[in-house]
Amino acid sequence: MRTALADVAGLLACPECGLGFESHDRVLSCATGHSFDIARQGYVSLLTGASTKMTGDTAAMLDARAAFQGRDHFAPVATAVATAVTSGDDPPSTALEVGAGTGYYLAGVLDAAPRARGIALDVAKPAARRGARAHPRAASILADAWRGLPVRDGALNRVLSVFAPRNPSEVARVLATGGRFVVATPTERHLAELVGPLSMVTVDPDKDRRLAEAMSGIFEIVDRTVVEYSMKLGHDDVRNVVAMGPSAHHAEESADPRISAMPETVEVTASVLVSSYRPW
Repeated sequence: MRTALADVAGLLACPECGLGFESHDRVLSCATGHSFDIARQGYVSLLTGASTKMTGDTAAMLDARAAFQGRDHFAPVATAVATAVTSGDDPPSTALEVGAGTGYYLAGVLDAAPRARGIALDVAKPAARRGARAHPRAASILADAWRGLPVRDGALNRVLSVFAPRNPSEVARVLATGGRFVVATPTERHLAELVGPLSMVTVDPDKDRRLAEAMSGIFEIVDRTVVEYSMKLGHDDVRNVVAMGPSAHHAEESADPRISAMPETVEVTASVLVSSYRPW
């Protein structure tokens, strides 16, 4: 039976020489002879050379995120991302998520695009393991996007990045003519009711300008929409919100008395900007 990695092998590029891959016997190999074993968990590591400086998410952070996503609190965001990815005259046949984490958003895209092949790319091994089981049509790759995407030029027609760092020049390189890059970023209102009381990391108020600068000269904006709504969160949900994001690196223990002192149900704002771009 063919695997998801076998289905996308022809889209990938060897990180050593840039040639394409063939898949056989749980190995990806290029014509030059470089080969990369597929791990028993179903992902392939295309990290080469010195250790990456990117830390990625821990297993505990991903567990918290999966628990929160599993309660559908971010379902409207996932729907908006899938709508943006699948919009246009030509339905997507390939979609790569940069910084895929649990693979939640990529899975939503693949559900909305039943003929598309997906690639979940992340720099953290726990995420690569999760990505391999995120969706039957999702292949999982361990790689550092800032070193370069291990994908052939013009091989993809959709790339998405949700709450994750991105490498615009590399995304532009791997997108085919007419391709789209969908980016989801939090606004200043996102989780605002929790930021102060729980000393969470705030959204940079200059984030939109910095995103525009990073895209300038590489991409042009096609569409933009704000997804904003109120979530009703219990104490476990709040703990997961703190534990799943950048605030986890600064958080106190899970038995944080500030969370215990909150009402049993807290109304919290979700506010996310979903932007679609096309290469110049």
